Amino acid sequence: MSTVAEAVAARAAASAGPEPLTFAKALTAAMADSLRADDSVVVFGEDIGTLGGVFRITDGLQEEFGEQRVFDTPLAESGIVGMAVGMAMNGLRPVLELQFDAFAYPAFQQILSHVAKMHNRTRGKVRLPMVLRVPYAGGIGGVEHHCDSSEAYYAHTPGLKVCTPATVADAYRMLREAIASDDPVVFLEPKKLYWTKDLVDLEALRAEFDAKPASSEGRAVVARPGTDATLIAYGPTVGTALAAAEAAAAEGRSVEVVDVRSIVPFDDETVTASVRKTGRAVVVAEAAGFASVASEIVARVQERCFHSLAAPVRRVTGFDIPYPPPKLEHWHLPSVDRILDALDDLQWED
Repeated sequence: MSTVAEAVAARAAASAGPEPLTFAKALTAAMADSLRADDSVVVFGEDIGTLGGVFRITDGLQEEFGEQRVFDTPLAESGIVGMAVGMAMNGLRPVLELQFDAFAYPAFQQILSHVAKMHNRTRGKVRLPMVLRVPYAGGIGGVEHHCDSSEAYYAHTPGLKVCTPATVADAYRMLREAIASDDPVVFLEPKKLYWTKDLVDLEALRAEFDAKPASSEGRAVVARPGTDATLIAYGPTVGTALAAAEAAAAEGRSVEVVDVRSIVPFDDETVTASVRKTGRAVVVAEAAGFASVASEIVARVQERCFHSLAAPVRRVTGFDIPYPPPKLEHWHLPSVDRILDALDDLQWED
């Protein structure tokens, strides 16, 4: 078998059911399937060709699809994104990797001034179907510039779609949807999830993608049902929220977990339906709490669910500090204990 992507596809095709698959290889399979399905898709970034990317997410793609469609770029993020803008304006669907979250900042001028505004600037005549893949967030013991939770910068920029998967299956389906979108998508990949595994039927996911209506994109999902309180999380904190819900169940509380999945557009319907049912909510996110996506979610929930709330909506977030050194990150990141403390603070009746 010539490539990892082909090996993954062959195993899935040969099996009668789900096979173990990592989050990373689900992303690889999504790009490989998109490259096969559409000749206009191109994949590029720093060291993504021969090396397969710093996290090996693009491993094997250049070997299968050639250097014209999967290629390395200079170490110049602004140039990478600027080139992608020109490609998208001329009929291609670029999928670019910005190696680490904080490495993307030199490209902000291109993202804010051109990627996000081109459709509006041209009165809808020019669309930019491009995906900016950004490995983000902490949990890997990384140093400064390697563990930023940068979602608020993108979410605050009208004209961008912003999404982040939390499961292996969503890594595949959401990246396929992003590549197929006619709008620019910032696709945030939680680095600490790259090596997680799940039983996934790739053939079923491919069939699901082919049959899925566009209206289903951007929807949140209930990751765990419950009746007493709602934990609202996305990306790297969904697993932590699920663990906290399991711990709360041992204390006799039924806690629902909502995986936001799409930050922009935001699925108010699913989130507010859960909170109206439970009457209590905690938002969990790794980014600093001030002026954050978590702040926006709290505001939206309290505006729409005010008369259903038994207590103010709480937040469990990273602290309002630069990302700490590796040995201190476990204090900085939301934890099960911090979430349980927030749940305890929701004015429960004796």
